[in-house]
Amino acid sequence: MKYINAADVLPKDLLNEILNYVDGELLYIPISRKKKKWGTNSGSREYYDKRNKEIINQYKNGMSINDIAKKHCLSYDSVRKIVNK
Repeated sequence: MKYINAADVLPKDLLNEILNYVDGELLYIPISRKKKKWGTNSGSREYYDKRNKEIINQYKNGMSINDIAKKHCLSYDSVRKIVNK
C-alpha cells in the first residue's frame, strides 16, 4: 500500500469536507472492487467441492468414514466434518 497526498488527487470541495472529520490524521480508503472467494482463481474451490460431494456420496452409499479417510488421505475428523455439513 502506498501513501498518496489527498490534495494531489481529490477535488478541493471533497478534501475540505473530509478535513471536517479528519484533520491531519492518516485515513485509509479500502479497495472498492469486490473480493473473490478463496480458490476461485486457481480452481481449488471447484476441486474441493467436487471431492467433498464424492465423499458425501460414498458415505451415503454405506462406505465407512475410516475407509473414506484412507481413500482420500484425510483424517477421520476431516471426513466427519464434511459428512456432517
